Amino acid sequence: MPHLPFLPENAGPPNVFKRYKEIYGPFSEMSQALMNGPSPLTPAQREIILAFAAGVSGNNFVFTGHSAVAYAHGVEEGLLEALVADLDTANVADDFRELLRFVRKLMLTPSEMEQADADEVFAAGWDEDALHSGIAVAGRAAFMHRLIAGCGFAPLDPEVAAKHAAKRVQNGYVQMYGFLKDKKERSA
Repeated sequence: MPHLPFLPENAGPPNVFKRYKEIYGPFSEMSQALMNGPSPLTPAQREIILAFAAGVSGNNFVFTGHSAVAYAHGVEEGLLEALVADLDTANVADDFRELLRFVRKLMLTPSEMEQADADEVFAAGWDEDALHSGIAVAGRAAFMHRLIAGCGFAPLDPEVAAKHAAKRVQNGYVQMYGFLKDKKERSA
């Protein structure tokens, strides 16, 4: 049962986003730029990072939702579960594995991050922009983890997640919640 009285029993982030449009409109625009804007990482790679960051930190709601988005981008089914279970044996390129190793440490023990962690990512062939993208996506996962836990959302149904994933791939993060329409209406 959600912790906030205005939320229905089956609430999720859209309920909060729509109630607090002045906060989550800009957050959705940032999410669109972060996940689908210019980056050395593809949108599919960024969705893998987001789902992986959520999975390793125990946020099953975000893990379920963003695994579905990664799969809707064409990522091999089951890859996210394999990455969370054992990063070292999952079927990903070695350079991407190093970036995910950095993200895992950032999510689990952020106060222990060192230059050596970044240097491993650079040695794998990634540049500063790629590392920043990974860091920012992990930060988004951490934010959503706190929002979901704080609001008391029930676990996300995988079928619902798959339905929403297809819309997210097609429409992005801003249109998904109707903020683009609201923004145009305000400027008219």
